Amino acid sequence: MSSSESELPAGWWGRPLAETRWVLELSRLLTDPVFTGRGVTRGNGRPVVLLPGFLAGDQTLAVMAGWLHRIGYRPRVCGFIANITCSDRALDRVERRVETIALRQGRRVAVIGHSRGGHYARALAARRPDLVSHAVSLGADLQGMFGCSTPTLKAVSGVGAILQRTGRARSAACLSNTCQCPFVSDFRAPFPLDRVQLTSIYSKGDGVVHWQTQLVPYADCVEVTGSHVGLIFNRKSYRALAAALATPELHATPHLARDQSRRVA
Repeated sequence: MSSSESELPAGWWGRPLAETRWVLELSRLLTDPVFTGRGVTRGNGRPVVLLPGFLAGDQTLAVMAGWLHRIGYRPRVCGFIANITCSDRALDRVERRVETIALRQGRRVAVIGHSRGGHYARALAARRPDLVSHAVSLGADLQGMFGCSTPTLKAVSGVGAILQRTGRARSAACLSNTCQCPFVSDFRAPFPLDRVQLTSIYSKGDGVVHWQTQLVPYADCVEVTGSHVGLIFNRKSYRALAAALATPELHATPHLARDQSRRVA
């Protein structure tokens, strides 16, 4: 647990009712010019792998995938029906998928992860900067992974117990702060900021994950307004995504840490 997480209030129950705003955020997105690709930089055909949040599947990112296709990218998924497996197993799956796409396309891949999917994006970028050009996190704790609401932590603990009973966990401490699997090591490893563009899109209205944990000095941290669930349907998130993906690809040259935070209007 990071020092920032240790300073957060204990027993935070989140804002479950406020999270229902995602329906309104989706309706606003569908009528916003950004949804048709107006006012954003078009892509150059780069493949983009989408990673869903905890308890969610690839289908939750279908709207985003369609939008990415319209603005000139090649969206792909990894076959998550529900993101509830051992994180180490999941990251291995993502790595195989990204490696296959990168070899087929002859170029590095951008990775976008929502919530828990953002943990995978950060870990994979640290493990394989040769495969990842851009990593984007939507609403993920990038400091310690567990800076979220009490109900969410209870759900994570329950899933961890099921993984242990079914033999799907690679560690006796799977889905806990004490796990030391390769995924956790990669998540905690120094980020290759000279090779990979990292963007963290967050909202201070997040009702699931403490927004403070989503700020790290080695990322371009972009503030939007809205709910945690709605980050994948948020018109401001989409503008931030388009800007992040349009950022020139980095190579093995040193870069200073980026400004900690900015806000999308």
